[in-house]
Amino acid sequence: MRTLLFTLMSLTCMAAFSATVYKWVDENGVVHYSDQPHENAEKVQVAAPQTYSAPRTARQGPQAPALPSRPPNVYQSCAIIYPQDQQNLQNTDSVQATVQVSPAPHDGDRVALMFDGTPVAGFPPTGGTYTISPVDRGEHSLQAVVQDTSGKVLCTSANVMFSITQPSVLNPANPNFNSGANPKVRPH
Repeated sequence: MRTLLFTLMSLTCMAAFSATVYKWVDENGVVHYSDQPHENAEKVQVAAPQTYSAPRTARQGPQAPALPSRPPNVYQSCAIIYPQDQQNLQNTDSVQATVQVSPAPHDGDRVALMFDGTPVAGFPPTGGTYTISPVDRGEHSLQAVVQDTSGKVLCTSANVMFSITQPSVLNPANPNFNSGANPKVRPH
């Protein structure tokens, strides 16, 4: 930006100085300059302004040796072992999620567990089992992601959907609610 501004100012000065300049001295001895002719004025030759362009220099200094690029860690699998996909968990407000990664994460790679699209705080960076609590009734999703130190995703598990069912507070002894069997219909 400074270079551009300096160049524009130099061009403006060159244009101004390339015009004819007149010099004269008035009756009080004061010297005047103008681009308009005046009686008793003489033409003054103005030399082109001096400019200086600094040479471009390469930055020198100690350079770090190039690090050999290592290929990213390759994982054969990463999966949610528990809960299983489409599993219905009843009468609970917590879920023990189990993640398995093969081979185990190394070189700073981390496993993140996503619960309903949000990372679970405190999940072990190498995977394993972790209790998520509280979990509201309804349908939820879990997904495991292995990332390297820069945040690049190296492995992603399938999205596991599960649901939590709980008896209603208004009718906790509902005979239609039983563990996994078809609901019974009571005659009226």
